[in-house]
Amino acid sequence: MMNGKEYLESLRDGRVVYLNGEKIDDVTTHPAYRNAARSVSQLYDALHDPEKAPILTTETEDGYSTHKFFKASTSVEELLGARDAMAEWTKLSYGFMGRTPDYKAAFTASLGPYADFYKGFEDNARRWYKKAQREVPFCNHTIINPQLDRDQPLHKNKDVFVRAVEEKDDGVIVSGAKMVGTSAALTHYNFVANYSPEDLGEGDKSHALIFFVPMNAPGLKIVSRQSYEEMATKLGTPFDYPLSSRFDENDAVIVLDNVFIPWEDILTYNNVDIANGFRPKTGWLNRYTFQGCTRFAVKLDFMAGLLLKATEMAGTSKFRGVQANIGEVISWRNMFWAISTAMATNPEKGANGCLLPNATYATAYRTFAPMVWPKIKQIFEQVVAGGLIQLPSSAKDFQNPEIRPYLDTYYKGSGGVTAEERVKVMKLIWDAIGTEFGGRNELYEINYAGNHEAIRLDALKFADISGQTDKYKDFVDQALSDYDLSGWTSDKWINPEKKETEKAIY
Repeated sequence: MMNGKEYLESLRDGRVVYLNGEKIDDVTTHPAYRNAARSVSQLYDALHDPEKAPILTTETEDGYSTHKFFKASTSVEELLGARDAMAEWTKLSYGFMGRTPDYKAAFTASLGPYADFYKGFEDNARRWYKKAQREVPFCNHTIINPQLDRDQPLHKNKDVFVRAVEEKDDGVIVSGAKMVGTSAALTHYNFVANYSPEDLGEGDKSHALIFFVPMNAPGLKIVSRQSYEEMATKLGTPFDYPLSSRFDENDAVIVLDNVFIPWEDILTYNNVDIANGFRPKTGWLNRYTFQGCTRFAVKLDFMAGLLLKATEMAGTSKFRGVQANIGEVISWRNMFWAISTAMATNPEKGANGCLLPNATYATAYRTFAPMVWPKIKQIFEQVVAGGLIQLPSSAKDFQNPEIRPYLDTYYKGSGGVTAEERVKVMKLIWDAIGTEFGGRNELYEINYAGNHEAIRLDALKFADISGQTDKYKDFVDQALSDYDLSGWTSDKWINPEKKETEKAIY
């Protein structure tokens, strides 16, 4: 496993990144990416920290040390250990970096147990499973097609979507674009797959493929959205933008312009069934929601603490209504931790002896997290209220001796809290929910697991597949069988006598 310094060095590989019309030469030094890169490097350093390593790492079947979630779990204890390892990592970004390396480990760690699913490419799956364990690489993924003419059938957009355009003896040439590559500029590989690929007509299955591609592959281009980290650098200081300045997971569109993919990095090719089935049939959904729920629970720990501190500084923490709102945030926090624990302690059997986090409980996380984050944001807006906007423009105001006395007098908090201390907390809250970084974070939480209808439909589909819906209906049938037009069908209860019924009628 690499350390933080080696991680940063690995990003200096000639990758092609575009931002604001400029080709970025080195993402580790550019103000748009440099602190986010260092935030990720912290994760790699933690793997070698004597205090954190026991929480984060385990030994692989081959004797390598790896992050616990990069290894397929075979017991409840291993699942809980993997959960705690993910929590330990996400604490380093307070839950605001969602697509850290352990996110894609949700997929790579299933490649060993489910290698046989990838017919014709089984050895590739096994090789990537071991490679990911040994190297703990940072992979992003792009599995969504660009939002272009979605009312048209796939074959009418095939020149835009990623597909194989040429087959060679040693691999295939692919072209097209994919979204959304979260943290793509800071990763080692792009994982490319598709939701619901279909036959493109006349037997063309070129869209039905799954592969990994290095971020510096010739022809691969990363087109970044605006950088909130760079904006924070230009507009203020870390005091003003403590989250934006270091945790911006810059999202990107990935353009593959005739990129060569060797056979050994391909998991399926021209196979619609496998391309469609990898998500529900190989444990990925179980595992990525396990990572997502754990990260979200840590994030709510942080938000609960922020609300407690903000209301204490405002002198409102003893108000009944404020306490009720704080209790609600803590209750949501408790629920998501409970879901993550339940996912681990009531697992499902996977392939070849592995255990998967419970998918039924995962559907609860996927449905409620997009609803909860806006609700928590609203609680902050209502409880902290105008305190979030009546703030000095930047830390520089405190450094101006002419106005510092006014700030110290009019911005101080309750119980002896200084103006600097209170404004520091308010700025942190505003960066979490009110800045462009905060706005992107809300959009991320709302759409993390898919569109709002799909995640609810999945809950129904999983209940159907597992037989739960039949059990629910059988439960109702049990109640219905207790009575009919003649009365109770069992002698457990006493039927009313006819005369009593007649008297009641008249």
